[in-house]
Amino acid sequence: MYVPAQFKEDRVPAMHAMIRNCGLATLVTMTADGLVASHVPLLLEPDPAPFGTLRGHLARPNPQARGADPAVEALAIFAGAEGYISPSYYATKRETGKVVPTWNYETVHAYGPIRFFDDADALLDVVTRLTERHEAGRAAPWAVSDAPADFVAGMLRGIVGIEIPIARLEGKVKMSQNRPEADRVGVVSGLAADGAGALADAVRRATGTVG
Repeated sequence: MYVPAQFKEDRVPAMHAMIRNCGLATLVTMTADGLVASHVPLLLEPDPAPFGTLRGHLARPNPQARGADPAVEALAIFAGAEGYISPSYYATKRETGKVVPTWNYETVHAYGPIRFFDDADALLDVVTRLTERHEAGRAAPWAVSDAPADFVAGMLRGIVGIEIPIARLEGKVKMSQNRPEADRVGVVSGLAADGAGALADAVRRATGTVG
C-alpha cells in the first residue's frame, strides 16, 4: 500500500482498534485462477504478539475456500471512515483557487498465511463469538443457541473456517493532515454541514482540528 509519511499509522493498538471497529473485511488470496476476493466479518485475537490472528469463515462452495495458494500471503483489508472532500471546504479556495477534490479515508491491511479448518467445535466457536460481537448492545440479543442444535450443525457443515496469523500490518489514515489548519477547519465544518458527521469526527481525531 502506498503510504506517504504524513498518513502513516504504525501503532499496533490503533490498527487493532480499527480492525475491531470494522464490521466487514475484504479477504484477498491467490489461486490457480488468479486473485479471488470475498467480503467476510473477521475476529481479531491478540495472540501471537505483536499482531495477533484473524479468524472467520467462508461458504464451503466459495472457490476461495478450496483454492487459496498457501505459499502466497493472504491480505485482509479493513476500511474505516471515508468520503469525498470538496475543494469548496478549503479556505485556500477563496484565497487562491488552487485546490482540487480528494478523498479522505482510513484503512488497515493485514497480511499472513491462510489456514482452513472444518472442525465442528472450532467452527461453532467462531460463529458464536462473531454473533456475540455483533449482537452486543441489543436489548434482546440473538444467540446461536436460540436455533435448534441440529439446524446449527447442518449450517456448520456448509462453511469452512479460516485462520490468518498476522505477519505484517499496514495502516493509513488520510484525513487532511497535509492541508493548512484553516483548510482542515473548513473540511470539518463542511463535512458536518453536508451530513458526514462520522467523517468530520475522524478528521478531528487524526489532526486535532477544532471545528
